[in-house]
Amino acid sequence: MTATSYTLPVDITTIHKLLPHRYPFLLVDRVIALQPNTSIHAYKNVSVNEPFFQGHFPGHPVMPGVLIIEALAQASGLLVGLSQPADTVRDENALYYLVKVDRARFNRIVEAGDRLDLHVRMKRMLRGMGLFDARALVGDIEVASCEIMCAGRSA
Repeated sequence: MTATSYTLPVDITTIHKLLPHRYPFLLVDRVIALQPNTSIHAYKNVSVNEPFFQGHFPGHPVMPGVLIIEALAQASGLLVGLSQPADTVRDENALYYLVKVDRARFNRIVEAGDRLDLHVRMKRMLRGMGLFDARALVGDIEVASCEIMCAGRSA
């Protein structure tokens, strides 16, 4: 590991340093592949104990589509954060907001027990705004896809 890289897999401790999200809204468990400023592969283990399953849907737990999109947005934020040198001093008040979702498609439900693989590719980054192509898979099956725009801002 050099001063400008992270060791893979990136665990939850490092994810906590890079994302402001916490339980029950942190939707990325681990990063297993990274090409800085290009792409990331992360995943979320979808447990039956997720709080959203209490009401979505009783007796048939299904992960809400908006949370799949949020997981992809969080992976996008990790792509940006992990693309910076590991020794970069970070503004603790800086946040990266989801500002736009286009072409969202949902192809299959995500159920308790699934591992949701998050694949995000950076299309471009300009003036603190990033545009990303994002796909979520369970096994080899694409369950959702979209284009995401995120913007950085100091709080």
